[in-house]
Amino acid sequence: MKVKAYAKVNISLDIIEKRKSDGYHLLRMIMQNIDLYDEIIIEKQKSGINIKCNKPYVPTDERNLAYRAAKLFKETFNIEEGVSINIKKNIPVAAGLAGGSTDGAAVLKVMNEIFNVNASDEELMEIGLKLGADIPYCIKGGTALCEGIGEKVTSLKPFKDKILVLVKPPFGVSTKFVYQEFNLERVLNHPKTEELIEAMENDDLNYVCDNMKNLLENVTLRKHKMIIGIKEEMKALGAKGSMMSGSGPTVFAIFDDMLKAQRCFEKMKDKYDDVFITRTI
Repeated sequence: MKVKAYAKVNISLDIIEKRKSDGYHLLRMIMQNIDLYDEIIIEKQKSGINIKCNKPYVPTDERNLAYRAAKLFKETFNIEEGVSINIKKNIPVAAGLAGGSTDGAAVLKVMNEIFNVNASDEELMEIGLKLGADIPYCIKGGTALCEGIGEKVTSLKPFKDKILVLVKPPFGVSTKFVYQEFNLERVLNHPKTEELIEAMENDDLNYVCDNMKNLLENVTLRKHKMIIGIKEEMKALGAKGSMMSGSGPTVFAIFDDMLKAQRCFEKMKDKYDDVFITRTI
């Protein structure tokens, strides 16, 4: 079975508090799928888990979320048979786009189907949460509000067909490091999540672009000044708004005009390897 595993961007990322019991940050995020995806082919085999990937730097063992998702699915539902998983990777890794999480979510969904387990999305989301906080959202997809550590996912009115240009700088960022460095006490302004949701429902692109906010920029931009330059350059090239996605370092910019987006894409492509022109879906 062949499926597309879509990347995401954050329209907003708010951190509400740090949980005393385990030190996890409680979040409030507006997540949005975009038309940039990995292609995954999954086939049954007699036993074991085999992973192939077109990018040599992507691990194909227990370090890979798709591998861990397959293993956990087999253990949860007592499946003796194995799977071979072939990943054609298009989403950059360690980029803030949920590339690993979306592959893991796709594996759970496909295995649910090919082994006729018939688990609900909610059950799959519960399994996925054990692997990573973005996986429950990646199972649901679309436009959604994600709360808690990412496990509470509420679907929102679709925010489709918005033109985006993405630039990933030539380095990755550790999500763990960014959260460790984040200091909630230093936050003066939180995202206006409710107002952003309302603006998205009303298709008010101006409000969304002027008010989208990601608190993790406080950490990642301080460490990587290049990201500030990318954000500013994309705005100078006609973007209505630009922001870092997730823990970074990828920056996405929203455009209301395909010609401006195309010009921005071409300019950025001269400087960076990982540049994409895409849409929200």
